[in-house]
Amino acid sequence: MAVSPPAIEVSGLRKAYGDKTVLDGIDLSVPQGSIYALLGPNGAGKTTVVNILTTLLPADSGTARILGDDVRRAERIRPLISVTGQFAAVDNLLTGEENLIMMANLYRLGRGRAKALAAELLEKFDLTAAGKARGVTYSGGMRRRLDLAMTLVAEPRVIFLDEPTTGLDPRSRHAMWEIVRDLTGRGVTIFLTTQYLEEADQLADRIGVLDHGVLVAEGSADELKRRMPGASVRLEFSAAEQLAAAAGLLAEAERDPKALALRVPTDGALRSLRVLLDRLDDAGVEVAKVSVLSADLDDVFLALTERPPDSMERPAAVAGRPTARKEML
Repeated sequence: MAVSPPAIEVSGLRKAYGDKTVLDGIDLSVPQGSIYALLGPNGAGKTTVVNILTTLLPADSGTARILGDDVRRAERIRPLISVTGQFAAVDNLLTGEENLIMMANLYRLGRGRAKALAAELLEKFDLTAAGKARGVTYSGGMRRRLDLAMTLVAEPRVIFLDEPTTGLDPRSRHAMWEIVRDLTGRGVTIFLTTQYLEEADQLADRIGVLDHGVLVAEGSADELKRRMPGASVRLEFSAAEQLAAAAGLLAEAERDPKALALRVPTDGALRSLRVLLDRLDDAGVEVAKVSVLSADLDDVFLALTERPPDSMERPAAVAGRPTARKEML
């Protein structure tokens, strides 16, 4: 049986402007029907990656393919993809319905099909009630939903979302997340760039961290978090005597007298937690509450991208591991 090609496949991608290297040998692969999030500080090269993959910018070297086709063959790639940027491409003078019909007309779908598809997408994106209102009256969240609906007129197989929820309130952002999840449930591949680490954590099957044109780490959110040192167990006690007794046994613990709590370093393994609790139980120390604290994507992001902009050194890997241009997990 033939194996389907990845939705996106990039190898050795490079781009420079004069003596400034923007992308320095990017490799990545995105399976069909998945969500890939590319994280990085401003100027890391995220938008350049998107522009190359969407045929808007040529790479200096390396290869990039969408569903097996070289992105340099724009006439073959563009019918397969859609792009939603940071700013919605909604015509303020047209109604929501008219914006969708206009897009359908660009694809020459025919009047009947255009009107039916507009109604279908307005319902899908919870915009039916606003369908006859002009775009200028739409809130930020409504404009983003309409913008994404417009990208679906051509039934793309790969959608590039370049910071799609920038400026949205939490409710609108969560609504967009549900729409994105629904798209991948129908087999659409999503390539997402975002400044919101929670967004990547919630949505992405796989995350790449880009820093100064270098993909410094890649993996699932959980894999990236496990690379971080500093996991700990928080122990809470019902009385000061119990706290003091536990602190006497655990010299490495950090005490919080006001909360009657200790924070104990751990490797995050279940066996280590059992050993810790058994040690306290054997000493007659009663623990009221146990919480396991681990690193989040903010910790990972800061550890991987904190270096001077003009430094020519590769970003050091976290947890004392050797420096590497890219670490696959």
